[in-house]
Amino acid sequence: MKIKTLNGILIIDILSFLLFLSIVLIPSTLFRVLLGLPFILFFPGYTLIAALFINKEGMNSVERFGLSCCMSITVTSLVSFGLNYTSWGIRLEPVLYSTTIFIFITSIIALFRRFRVLKTRKFTAEIILSLPDLTSDSTKRVLSIILIAVILADIGVIGYMTAVPQVGERFTEFYVLGINGKVGDYPIEYFMNTKMVVTEVIYGDGIMDTNRGLGTITLGIVNNEQKLSVYSIQVIIDGEVLDETDILGPITLKQGEKWQKEIGIVPNHLGDNQKVDLLLFRDTGTTVKNSLSFWINVKQN
Repeated sequence: MKIKTLNGILIIDILSFLLFLSIVLIPSTLFRVLLGLPFILFFPGYTLIAALFINKEGMNSVERFGLSCCMSITVTSLVSFGLNYTSWGIRLEPVLYSTTIFIFITSIIALFRRFRVLKTRKFTAEIILSLPDLTSDSTKRVLSIILIAVILADIGVIGYMTAVPQVGERFTEFYVLGINGKVGDYPIEYFMNTKMVVTEVIYGDGIMDTNRGLGTITLGIVNNEQKLSVYSIQVIIDGEVLDETDILGPITLKQGEKWQKEIGIVPNHLGDNQKVDLLLFRDTGTTVKNSLSFWINVKQN
């Protein structure tokens, strides 16, 4: 079977550009999946092979197709590996932009080299798709069959991974920082007057605060639940639950979104080794999602 086109390289460039537009402008569609597979598995390798090997002699269609697929996987892997060490990371847009640029650059090189060689002939690309010649050498037949099987397996695996993407690990990061945003510098000692008003607070790093009338900490939440989540935080001091109006929330966070806020901690009575519990709840549930604790001493001034 023969498939003739005016220019196979230009068709790949046009399809790559259409995929680029569909990803940038159109929400997820089946078109993006169908065009994305050859974009990753075939286009980069084909344009690279076309740029390196101008003449078709010495390489049949199956070998060219298989080599293009192998080179495409190698190119996209190297592009992703390089992006991993940049500020962009391995995300859809950087991989799309980088691979598209690679395809266009190798296409320009291939067209330039072929036009130089074929100055007097009209340039047309001819792709011949045919099964291996079963009358040829048996070793070559086996290798060709293995190559086709490997290519089909790669297409199947990538197709399955695209259709059924793996969900990343789901967790919520919950943390507490002390004064000035430092880890561990929590309030450790309170001094209160006879009216049970805080007059002085000492923190873990030795800082003394006599102005605020409360101990300050900073709470933070990072949503990694792979979905929109709603959180709330409750503070318990020495077993006493604060009034419901003091509950922090609802705090609505998208996947990967971060929330951070400074709050004040005020004990209700005197006593040493009072435990401060910070309880995190998610999606209006009654089960504690996460908890943090530290201890304070409360003395009379």
